[in-house]
Amino acid sequence: MPEDHQLAAHAAAAAARLLLDLRRCPPEGGKVLGARGDAESNALILELLRAARPNDGILSEESAPEPARLGERRVWIVDPLDGTREYCEPGRDDWAVHVALAVDGAPAASAVALPALGELFSTPAPLLAAAPEGRLKI
Repeated sequence: MPEDHQLAAHAAAAAARLLLDLRRCPPEGGKVLGARGDAESNALILELLRAARPNDGILSEESAPEPARLGERRVWIVDPLDGTREYCEPGRDDWAVHVALAVDGAPAASAVALPALGELFSTPAPLLAAAPEGRLKI
């Protein structure tokens, strides 16, 4: 089973590949492409997270809120396509995929893919960043 930081990176990279494929051969353009990218990227990331961590909560920008996550110690926070408008515009490379994990309200793992630039940034294990003061609102 992958560690949390590996899972975050794997999910972000898989979504990045999917989004690039959709963008290369779009059956439609504009807002339809953006909606499809958001939906398919979200479905893929959630499928990967739920398969690997079925007991974790998830908060995704593209899904209805799951109130049960409020009682979970571990919550994945997902933006499957940050920059939907930019994604739809040919030649734009300023869009991303975000996958992060908060444990007890503190950041624990994260990954950001910049698919059009071929970049993936992720936290190492263990996370080296200092946790913010107080509890994150998720």
